[in-house]
Amino acid sequence: MSQADFAVNFFVALFALLDPLGNVPLFAAATAGAKAKERALIALYISLFVVGFLTFFYFSGLSLLEFFGISLPAFRIAGGVILFLLGLEMARDDLTATFADAAEAASGDARQQARRRFERMIVPFAMPLLIGPGAISTVVIYASQARQFGMAGAAIGVATIGAVSAATLACFMATPIISRILGRIGLTIVVRVLGLILCALAVQFIFAGLSEATAGFIRPDAANPYH
Repeated sequence: MSQADFAVNFFVALFALLDPLGNVPLFAAATAGAKAKERALIALYISLFVVGFLTFFYFSGLSLLEFFGISLPAFRIAGGVILFLLGLEMARDDLTATFADAAEAASGDARQQARRRFERMIVPFAMPLLIGPGAISTVVIYASQARQFGMAGAAIGVATIGAVSAATLACFMATPIISRILGRIGLTIVVRVLGLILCALAVQFIFAGLSEATAGFIRPDAANPYH
């Protein structure tokens, strides 16, 4: 796998898991009554939270696995199962209709109101809707793959996390426009397509884990088809 392939695969997997387009209606509901400046600050806070949290697990996740005595193949398989369940739920159901926030209209200083709303949105919006077990598992798995690239792999991983965070920020900033352009049906289609992609990535993770944990159970070209 080249560095470019690694970056693209990592970005697609994280983008599908965070699903910023599918979460646009949820973000709109959670920021109901907020002014434009306040909504922009909330989107920025969420994006910074995504960068910080995922970067932490990108660099510390493998050490945590060693501490608990968990092998990487076992974690790949477990992460693949989690990803598949999340992807299946995204592909079969309209997740955009399951969240509603009865937040009252904001007043006073925009920054203070944005912080208060963000504190209320950390659970369940930032976690686990945006950053769930699947996203954490994916970050740890790709961190292990980045080891072959050395320092460049670490830089690419952080840059990819930053790119996904920036895409999330852009989607949330453009919430009124995206909702108007795609409509409810369009957003539902986006969620289900991303769910299908996520299911395929999950199966690939399981193949890779089984290939590493067993001898000859999975053909090498099936576990890593583009190597």
